[in-house]
Amino acid sequence: MPLRRLLASLALSTAFILPLPGHAQEQAAMVTDELQVTSGDDRLVAQGHVEILYQGYRLTATSVTYDRSDDSLVIAGPLSLTSADGSTVILASQAELSADMTQGILTSARIVLDQQLQMAAGSLSRIGGRYSAMNNVVASSCQICAAHPTPLWEIRARRVIHDEAAQMIWFDQAQFRIGGVPVFYIPRLRLPDAKQSRVSGFLAPSMRSTSLLGTGLKLPYFLTLGDDRDLTITPYLSTKRSQTVELRYRQAFRTGAIELEGALTSDDLTDHSRRGWFRGRGSFELPDDFRLAFNVIATSDNAYLLDYGYSDRDRLDSRVELSRVRRNGFFSLRLVSFQSLRDEDDNDTLPSLVTDMTFHRRFSLGPLGGMGGLRIQTHSHLRTSASPLDPDAPLGDGISDGRDVSRLSARVDWRRSFISDLGLETTLLGEAQFDVYRLHQDAAFEGSYTRATAAAGVELRWPLLKASSNGVAHVLEPVIQIVGALDDKSGIPNEDSVLVEFDEASLWNLDRFPGADAIEQSSRANIGLSWTRYDPAGWSSILTIGKVLRKHDRDGFGLASGLGGLNSDWLAAASFNFASGFTATTRAVIGEDLELTKGEMRLSLSQGRLFLASSALWAVADPSENRYQDSRELTFDAAWKVNPSLTTKAEGRYDFDGKRGTIAGLGIEYRNECVVVDLSLSRRLTTSDSVNPTTNFGLSVDLIGFGNGKTAGPARRCY
Repeated sequence: MPLRRLLASLALSTAFILPLPGHAQEQAAMVTDELQVTSGDDRLVAQGHVEILYQGYRLTATSVTYDRSDDSLVIAGPLSLTSADGSTVILASQAELSADMTQGILTSARIVLDQQLQMAAGSLSRIGGRYSAMNNVVASSCQICAAHPTPLWEIRARRVIHDEAAQMIWFDQAQFRIGGVPVFYIPRLRLPDAKQSRVSGFLAPSMRSTSLLGTGLKLPYFLTLGDDRDLTITPYLSTKRSQTVELRYRQAFRTGAIELEGALTSDDLTDHSRRGWFRGRGSFELPDDFRLAFNVIATSDNAYLLDYGYSDRDRLDSRVELSRVRRNGFFSLRLVSFQSLRDEDDNDTLPSLVTDMTFHRRFSLGPLGGMGGLRIQTHSHLRTSASPLDPDAPLGDGISDGRDVSRLSARVDWRRSFISDLGLETTLLGEAQFDVYRLHQDAAFEGSYTRATAAAGVELRWPLLKASSNGVAHVLEPVIQIVGALDDKSGIPNEDSVLVEFDEASLWNLDRFPGADAIEQSSRANIGLSWTRYDPAGWSSILTIGKVLRKHDRDGFGLASGLGGLNSDWLAAASFNFASGFTATTRAVIGEDLELTKGEMRLSLSQGRLFLASSALWAVADPSENRYQDSRELTFDAAWKVNPSLTTKAEGRYDFDGKRGTIAGLGIEYRNECVVVDLSLSRRLTTSDSVNPTTNFGLSVDLIGFGNGKTAGPARRCY
């Protein structure tokens, strides 16, 4: 049989040429079980398992008759005609086609687009190799079998035209049905096929219901403005007298892209009937490895973003940044503007405009050895207020309402390591910094300040390795770091170094303050011990303990940092990673009285169908961090894939000090071969002068097969 097919294919390729009008003649390749030439060599009949390849088209059938006189094919099925790119497959019982398979009629036809959308019709006409016209059509991407004789959804139409070049489907007198029940009638309907990603038209609607706004419907309209631009207009109407128009504009350039979005609302929730928000962001690659990025955001009032579900952020920062990152250097120039949405904040007294420039370079020091660094930095921040006083003193924040600050800093650092024959690693390290400050509109600190600081130290690490006979490896590493530092007598007020983290990374920093205003000036010893265990079963653990011992207590660390006093609190940290997908990280700062100063724990599990993530936080009250009460909070996120099609989600946040939950949410997503349904319910319990507790309900439904970018889920089983 294989020899017969080969001989038949050779006979066709040498004796028959199928011409294409207006093009150079090309040959078709055929493989068949049986081949006959009849009627004076004008008719070619192939029978059995017939396969024809021509200009990318692939035709399979049980019988094909080629008539040279009218250059046509008569095909008996079942037959299958596949396009050159494989995205379109036409199935039929029989057909009459032109020799190039671009014209003709197929009966009892079914067309399958991108292995998703199927359209069945009594007959299908091929027109110009571009159009497929069908009558009395049923279209759906849902699987139909004995167990599911009625599709979840379907579109019935009197006539359908599929334009392969434009990747569009046109329905005439269309009727949309769910579970076989007619839902609505559309005289004319145009939809993109599964390959189309950008075409003007309505997108899938979504429903949102909240206790604040009532039930509302979003109906987005996508408008293409060329290959590089588009605009999405989304009206949003709710039952409680709220009308919103959302806009999103996107444009791509040769070296980057921008996106502008926002909304304008008319409602009666506040004293202002007009509300809204705006965000613009973009990124561009510039010559010489530079990158320009911007992200600008603003809103009309404190509650708008929460009321309409755009964001839960309570402070907004807008920034424009020019940067360059290289292997041994970094440069950044940025402009930042802040807007606080907290009721207790006054934007006039917060730094509303910040400018920063940073140049950082790493280099080797030649004969001196080791690695050195140079950092030059400028900083300034301005407040809208012009008051040189803190009118709320002595209960205020200690900062004048209008204080403006400018700073120029230069820092050099160096470190070099030596390893002895016994494995003891000795590192010499040091840094020096010079600062020039200028303070304006501050009655207490008006004027110029200079500061020169330096710190140097030696660090000893001795990693000890033990390998057990069962393959378990242990690494025990004691570390001691002795640091000497100069006193800071400049009197510069501290604004940017209030929130200090004491963890296993900062334990070995020469300066643990995160900003530039405050520095560690006490000579000190940082001591610690870490134990790492590697198990061949696929899990590992790291335990670290540490402490800081000082000669003097004059660094000004806050109570919650755990770093204050001659002797800091104990730092204890642990992390566990298991091959099963479970990870745990915990960190605690514990005082001499064994009281917990600050602690956190993070747990996560990603195992097959289950995902869990939870974190717990504890911190004592600290006025320097603007926290006047103890903070204890638990958060969690969970997702469970009940089966390949159904996924449930949950999230929550609980405040132990307030003895109440602050956020709770549930979600369900159902996804099969033809539909994606996303259902969510959430409750936000936080309150303030401008924000009230609200309950949100959301529902979105997407049909697979119409170019919406949604991925199909597993097909339902047919029993």
